[in-house]
Amino acid sequence: MVQPSIWNIREITVAATKAELQELCPIRDVLDRIGDRWSVLVLKELEGGTRRFSVLRRAIPDISQRMLAQTVRHLEADGLVSRTVYPTIPPRVDYALTELGRSFLVPLEGLVAWAEAHHATIKQARAQAATAMPGAPVTARPITVAAG
Repeated sequence: MVQPSIWNIREITVAATKAELQELCPIRDVLDRIGDRWSVLVLKELEGGTRRFSVLRRAIPDISQRMLAQTVRHLEADGLVSRTVYPTIPPRVDYALTELGRSFLVPLEGLVAWAEAHHATIKQARAQAATAMPGAPVTARPITVAAG
């Protein structure tokens, strides 16, 4: 069987399960992990070097302890983060980027730069959408009528 292109919607929509979709579309599989709310923030924090769990928690103050634990477990399972446990009392656990995790920082820097450069424009567009449609969610798209 020929591997379908990620852009071939017809072949991809035939798949019945999320696992099958992820198998057919590597981008979907990777983005499902790094596209969550916390993974990129954890990876960016680890860019500065090895961090203890408590340091990560303080660096990302709005993440719960449970969600941080889940996020680093997922990143470790994907090979982006390594976890080292030291036999001390209390146990000390350090997290660091793996080579694979460091390689992800290269494309991530482009995304970060783009977000910083366009954040004000995006916020302005959201505000305009919110005022154009009072009561509508900010993610709603205004209707544009084509001329002609």
